[in-house]
Amino acid sequence: MENRRTFLTTLGVAALGVSARRALVELSLSDAPRKSKTKLARVGMELYTVRSKVAADMAGTLAALAKIGYKEVEFAGYYNHPAAEIRDMLKANGLTAPSAHVGIEAIETSGAQTFADGKTIGHEFITVASLPRGPRATADDWKQLAARFNKAGAACKDAGFRFAFHNHNDIVRKTGDLLPIDILMKETDPALVSYEMDIYWAVNGGADPLQLLAAYPRRFSMFHAKDSMGPPDHKMADVGAGVIDFKTIFAHGKGVEHTFVEHDNPPDPMASAAASYKYLANLEF
Repeated sequence: MENRRTFLTTLGVAALGVSARRALVELSLSDAPRKSKTKLARVGMELYTVRSKVAADMAGTLAALAKIGYKEVEFAGYYNHPAAEIRDMLKANGLTAPSAHVGIEAIETSGAQTFADGKTIGHEFITVASLPRGPRATADDWKQLAARFNKAGAACKDAGFRFAFHNHNDIVRKTGDLLPIDILMKETDPALVSYEMDIYWAVNGGADPLQLLAAYPRRFSMFHAKDSMGPPDHKMADVGAGVIDFKTIFAHGKGVEHTFVEHDNPPDPMASAAASYKYLANLEF
């Protein structure tokens, strides 16, 4: 996780409480099995997965992803390419980029440039990729972060974007008696702050994605899909190669608009991208 934070800077639950259990029951009752199955309308790729390829040849990598079948991408840095050039690369390959991962400082201190680039490229979401540095020991620490998210969300909304936060395992693990995600969800305005559930990192942190969806209905607008080989190590795997029940999670993902494949350190990035795409493109839920 520290590598991700450093990377972006360089580029410029188990216990959810009674209310969560009640919400899960209500979700189960309201979401009875459907007679007809569905598939993902579009499968996206988080470009952090193929960052070495993008750094060497962005145009060629986007073309290769489109050939696999991807329709959307999520950026994690622009690799010194002008926004207009990226827009044209995407258009040439029939791709869109609904979201981009940034550090929150890109909104707070470089908002004008961040928003200008986002408009040119066509982003809908400006997504903070990980927790910014700072103390996280007390409820007040998390409330201050939530206030920071609300302020960033308001700036994004004023500029015509939606703000989202992407989780790792840190916000679904208890800190003493605190469960950070509970505080963030309670203290952030749903009209300003959305969430991108990284399914792998939720599971890695001991959370149940179904309980998260039930406890915080329609707060998650996006998914990151990568698989786990299971405890205790939770070795990361291509989607469909591990133990995560994506079929059930997707079936309960009310309000989720985009799903992006990700693998933090795949041995062969393009092979990983192809394997995950094949699984998700054929998955019925």
